Amino acid sequence: MSEPSTGRAVSGQDEVVDLCRDLIRIDTSNYGDHSGPGERKAAEYVAEKLAEVGLEPKIFESHPGRASTVARIEGEDPSRPALLIHGHTDVVPANAADWTHHPFSGEVADGCVWGRGAVDMKDMDAMTLAVVRDRLRTGRKPPRDIVLAFLADEEAGGVFGAHHLVDHHPELFEGVSESISEVGGFSFTVNEQRRLYLIQTAEKGMHWMKLTVAGTAGHGSMIHRDNAITELSEAVARLGRHKFPVRVTKTLRHFLDELGDALGTELDPEDMEETIAKLGGIAKLIGATLSNTANPTQLGAGYKVNVIPGEATAHVDGRYLPGHEEEFLADLDRILGPKVRREDVHSDKAVETDFDGAIVEAMQTALVAEDPIAKAIPYMLSGGTDAKSFVELGIRNFGFAPLQLPPELDFAGMFHGVDERVPVDGLKFGVRVLDRFIDAS
Repeated sequence: MSEPSTGRAVSGQDEVVDLCRDLIRIDTSNYGDHSGPGERKAAEYVAEKLAEVGLEPKIFESHPGRASTVARIEGEDPSRPALLIHGHTDVVPANAADWTHHPFSGEVADGCVWGRGAVDMKDMDAMTLAVVRDRLRTGRKPPRDIVLAFLADEEAGGVFGAHHLVDHHPELFEGVSESISEVGGFSFTVNEQRRLYLIQTAEKGMHWMKLTVAGTAGHGSMIHRDNAITELSEAVARLGRHKFPVRVTKTLRHFLDELGDALGTELDPEDMEETIAKLGGIAKLIGATLSNTANPTQLGAGYKVNVIPGEATAHVDGRYLPGHEEEFLADLDRILGPKVRREDVHSDKAVETDFDGAIVEAMQTALVAEDPIAKAIPYMLSGGTDAKSFVELGIRNFGFAPLQLPPELDFAGMFHGVDERVPVDGLKFGVRVLDRFIDAS
């Protein structure tokens, strides 16, 4: 990427859009089975951008083509605990025919950068690169060491990215006490006097499951009481329609208290339908954190129309709240019944940390400096991130990829959705906030 010839030094705000576009144009689609292009090209791009400003990044390839980039910036006081800023470079696949602009074009239109990864999460990757490059070009050391990690495979559970580095190269994160990454720091405009910025302090655990029912194979023309498809279908329908009870975690309680204060009303977690309806683009994110969830996502059985198969299978995306895993699994087995065999395809822990300390104060300080009506509040993510890996090293994890968003933008719908895009002004806002955050943290 050539730097703009403006006659002045290039700033992070100057180049963040081009960095984001460059990253989007590198197809890093993750199909979950190594059949995609991998992240090697993105890892090399990031390493080049970091090396240009004097860092010595290292690329770690856990499987051919599945690569992550890590670098360390020395701070003014290396005796202080270090900060980890991490992001993933892989994206979920996209069908170009469904999009207004090609998902790997990085098109700039209607004030936004369009493309797969624009919000999940090449925007944060670009903001991080922009801030770091600007600080190093201008000789501004951070107060403490910063570890940068641009990771593979987050969209398939991080086995070949964050999990691999934590398991095989934990020394890279020596001295790190806290981290920031995706799905947090975005705005929700309450009114003209208050804009909330949701900081992710918790995320649900996961059980991606395969369900199997064995039956008796036979001819499709005969009466058949032991049909695996029928048994499985009934069990999947029960699960898909089940409404799990509301469970108030400490993060949810804190969120509801802050939101209620902003709205001028007390919120009852047992009666949230009206409140959720007021949350616009974040309604889906918040609604899924009130309870455990289990969504059927795949069905499979049979090979010929006149043959009753001996087995039927289904896959379910299960997510449980922190502290409620045992309850969740017991509920699953009760709902599915004794004829359904349940096995994990992939599972990972729930994580939760308190919304306190100097790092939270630094977030609030940085946000208010750029948006006087800002207030940072904690929330729980219904999905999962690479925080699940880094918590194994005793690191406190926060979602803080700051974006000031137009109130009408369906931000939650952008994740894994069609026409994913991020506002240009939001990217520049994020660069300014992250730069201030680094100084304050």
